Amino acid sequence: MLSIEQLKHLTQSVGVIPTLVIDDVHDAIPLAQALSDGGLSVLEITLRTPVALQAIQQIRQALPALTIGAGTVCDAGAAAAARDAGAQFLVSPGYSTALGGYCRAHQLLLMPGVATASEVMNALADGYDFLKAFPAAVIGGTRWLQAMHGPFPAAQFCATGGITTKEVADYLSQANVLCVGGSWMTPRDAVQEKNWTQITALARAAHEAVL
Repeated sequence: MLSIEQLKHLTQSVGVIPTLVIDDVHDAIPLAQALSDGGLSVLEITLRTPVALQAIQQIRQALPALTIGAGTVCDAGAAAAARDAGAQFLVSPGYSTALGGYCRAHQLLLMPGVATASEVMNALADGYDFLKAFPAAVIGGTRWLQAMHGPFPAAQFCATGGITTKEVADYLSQANVLCVGGSWMTPRDAVQEKNWTQITALARAAHEAVL
């Protein structure tokens, strides 16, 4: 079982977490493999499709070296289902004390989503200091993260939402940012066409932006 410190170390070492929306479960393993081939070993699979839980389960079984999280976890039911599917950490688009309390009680790693100072305060008060800044580009990007660093020096972030390869380095240069996330490495047309070579190239470009 991962600890929060291990998760922080993993995400900081890889720098970029692809956010995946998987419509066809048959794409799950080759998609994950393509991203891994590009140097990205921590993936977030969003619970936005009927096959998302099955995809998590299949990737965990076929590619155990990868670290797999479940995204768009909004309540205790989704958290429990993701855990049962094999997700090693959970990501929520926002934060509620109900979700935070459930995850603490069941020893589930949660990266809560925050977009305001009040949400950061609530998450920190409940013991969560590794947070998802979402949607990063909309709430102010690196300027928002800089503003949060002064009053909340304990908070560390994964910035997600509207980020591209060109902006990775700017985000990672912020003192309170451990990693960034996004879906630009897995364009829908490339997945539908099963163009795994293109996805590996995009993953490699994102990985190289970290170095």
